[in-house]
Amino acid sequence: MLLIYTAEREAPPDEMARVAATHREVMADAAKASVFVAAEPLRPTSTATTVRRQGERFLTIDGPFAETKEQLAGYYILDCRDLDEAIAWARRIPTACGGGEGCVEIRPIDPRAASPDA
Repeated sequence: MLLIYTAEREAPPDEMARVAATHREVMADAAKASVFVAAEPLRPTSTATTVRRQGERFLTIDGPFAETKEQLAGYYILDCRDLDEAIAWARRIPTACGGGEGCVEIRPIDPRAASPDA
């Protein structure tokens, strides 16, 4: 799974159109390479809710609980053969909407999660 982190900001419409086009190109190429599984943008952090457990109690908090300038903005799920292939795809993902900030975290999906016996 490629987790896309970027600074939330309003970008000019032409910049957003360019970023969206780049994402569509990466998704199309990943589909042609037979590694594409899914990709979605996430709504802004202002729409997020965090549920945190403290002992037997649960706290519900508006927004994510993060003190960083980069927020989780979206994800890709790709069926890559190895880390090198995942890194190559991650380098193509536009993370910063032109601002030069952002990162893509690569994290393997635990195969046990798909099993009801996990």
